Amino acid sequence: MKIYVLGSTTFMKEMVEAKARLCELGHDGRIHPHYEAFVRGELQEIMARWRNGEEATLKREFNYLHDHYKNILDCDAVLIVNLEKRGIGNYIWGNVLMEMGQAYVNHKTIYFLNGMPTELPYMDEIESMEPVCLMGDLRKIKT
Repeated sequence: MKIYVLGSTTFMKEMVEAKARLCELGHDGRIHPHYEAFVRGELQEIMARWRNGEEATLKREFNYLHDHYKNILDCDAVLIVNLEKRGIGNYIWGNVLMEMGQAYVNHKTIYFLNGMPTELPYMDEIESMEPVCLMGDLRKIKT
């Protein structure tokens, strides 16, 4: 199964690890190549700009939103790496919610690495897309 890995940039290391694990399990795991480069210590000028608050500019400059959409279309499913952030368990925020919507309207299966988030004002929207919660076990994804 072709699975595109998404999540908050804060979780890029875990996203790259999830992609590698998917491949070990026989899936065609995919991720934006910049995440792998960042984890290898490359493209640090981009990360420096990210840390300096240039997130919106970088998203436009490197066409990240369009790239993610094209990759979502090319895959069978998406895996959302949802860890704790800002005191919220199984964190899903703005960009990831948009990407989930793109996957959903294009009939892609949505997997959460962990469980459902809680206490978010848009839980109805998340629940309506019927994500499959893997509870940390990627082996639950069947080819």
